[in-house]
Amino acid sequence: MVAENGGFEDPSAEVLAAAAATFGLLASSARLHLMWALAQGESDVTHLADRVGGALPAVSQHLAKLKLAGLVSSRREGRRQVYYIDDPDIVTVMRVLVGPLTARSQHASASVRQLHGADA
Repeated sequence: MVAENGGFEDPSAEVLAAAAATFGLLASSARLHLMWALAQGESDVTHLADRVGGALPAVSQHLAKLKLAGLVSSRREGRRQVYYIDDPDIVTVMRVLVGPLTARSQHASASVRQLHGADA
């Protein structure tokens, strides 16, 4: 049964299950950090591990899961495997989800620093 609300049809059970699985993969802060980094541009696993502060084998495993889920792609450049997000909608989701949270966190930190500075 498909309900219509505000001009949008409700997604099928299969689509909702796929979305839940995708969000489940992104529920890991390590994978979310990798996706955020890749939303900024392509990178190899070594640079990603340095950027996110993860061990190379763990980052490789996370990337393999993200690739299997179709969230990231890769290509070989010589001996390096370069990872990237080739779906602009995924990049948009990452920026819409994480960007405002980052801004809020930075604003809250600045407010706390201001309060502590006022107390001194």
